Parts: sequence; C-alpha cells; structure tokens
Amino acid sequence: MPEQLVITRLLNGIFGPVVASLMQMVGVHPANPSAPINDTFALELLVACGLIAFFIIVRLTLSVERPNPAQHVAELIHEFTGSQAESVIGHGYERFQAFVTCILLFILLNNFFGLLLGVISGVETPTANPAVPFGLAVLTFLYYNFHGVRVHGPIGYLKQFAGPIWWISPLLFPVEIISHLARMMSLTIRLYANMLASDLLTLICFSMIPVLAPTAFLGLHALVSVIQAYVFMLLSIIYLGMAVAHDH
Repeated sequence: MPEQLVITRLLNGIFGPVVASLMQMVGVHPANPSAPINDTFALELLVACGLIAFFIIVRLTLSVERPNPAQHVAELIHEFTGSQAESVIGHGYERFQAFVTCILLFILLNNFFGLLLGVISGVETPTANPAVPFGLAVLTFLYYNFHGVRVHGPIGYLKQFAGPIWWISPLLFPVEIISHLARMMSLTIRLYANMLASDLLTLICFSMIPVLAPTAFLGLHALVSVIQAYVFMLLSIIYLGMAVAHDH
C-alpha cells in the first residue's frame, strides 16, 4: 500500500480524531481509525479549495483594461462552457453554467492530479474510486431534477415521464423513472471504469516497458482525462436541457 500523501497525513493529524468520531456516530467504521482521511478525499479537498481560491482571485483582480493571466484562463473556460450549454439548453443557459463549469474543472483537475501523482508516488486517481463518480452523479441527478420541478412544477414535471399518449402512460411512466435512475449508474460507471482502466494501463506499462516508452501512455491517460471530464459535463448539460425544456 502506497504511503499517504503529505497533505493526507496533515489532515489526519489535525482532523483525524474528529472525523473518526463523526463517522462512528453515523455507524461508519473507518478501516484505519487513526487515519480516517484517505488520499482520495484529501485530493478532492485540495482541488475544491484550489478552485475556490482561483475564482476568488479572478473576481478580486477583474479588470477590463489590464486582464491578468488568471482572468484570461477564466474567460476561456467561461466561453467554452457557455457555448456548450447554449447549444444544448438554449435560452436561459446562464443559470446552469456555473454548475457545469465546476463539474468540468473538478473532474479534470482530479484526473490530472491522479496522472501526476500516480507516476510519482503510485496514488490512485480520485475519479478511479467509485465513490467519487457516484457522488458527482447523484449531485447531477438531484440538480437537474430540482430545476425540472422548479421550471414545470411538480405535476408538470411528472407529466414528462408519462409521455404524450395517455393510454400508454402506465407503461411509459415506470420505464422513464428507471431510465432517469439509470443515468446515475451510467455517469458513475463511465467515469470510474475509464479512469481505472487508464490508471491500470499506465501502471502496467511503467512496470514492464523501459522509461521512454510509457510517455505515449501518459499522453493517452491525459487525453482520457480530458475526454471523460468533457463527456460528464456534456451529459449533465443534456440532462438539464431535457429537464427544463418546454417543448415536450
């Protein structure tokens, strides 16, 4: 088992006893009570704090006359996610852009952290832990359904599940419910399986092939990281667009 990262040991040293107590209070028994925080959570927390710091810096240093590099990067990301959301959702996409942007950046940075630290210290990519994709999938599921109910009302939103023909509604309604629930499984398995396979392939190549050859596999890992973050964001946008659309 790889040694824990410095940030993980630091978090366990400060918050470990409190976290272990809280976990036991809700009936969860950590495998290692003295170090209940693992590398996956530590990297997720690092990414989240990094994104918050980045957004705060961009907001505080916002300038029309002299934009700094952070602002340029933020504008590129904003234009990219905005164009993707507008092409799918259409009018009113701005309301959802912050969410899909955070989804994209959070997954992408976690994927890249796993790529870099996996090569250096053998740490697993956070998104190769099924709990991480599942948490993101559940969050996306709750988010788009919430806005579907907000836009159409509870009854109006449920009518979408019944379809346009009343006499097949009893058959279509449970199918649609299962289909929506399956979206969580689809989002989870797609991200988890691809990142796990990419991690394993890179690890095998580094252990079996000379030093220069695995460079191509690192490039492949990076490409998979970008594609999976984009696909997760795009599917989130599609689900949002379908939930808030008025043309059913």
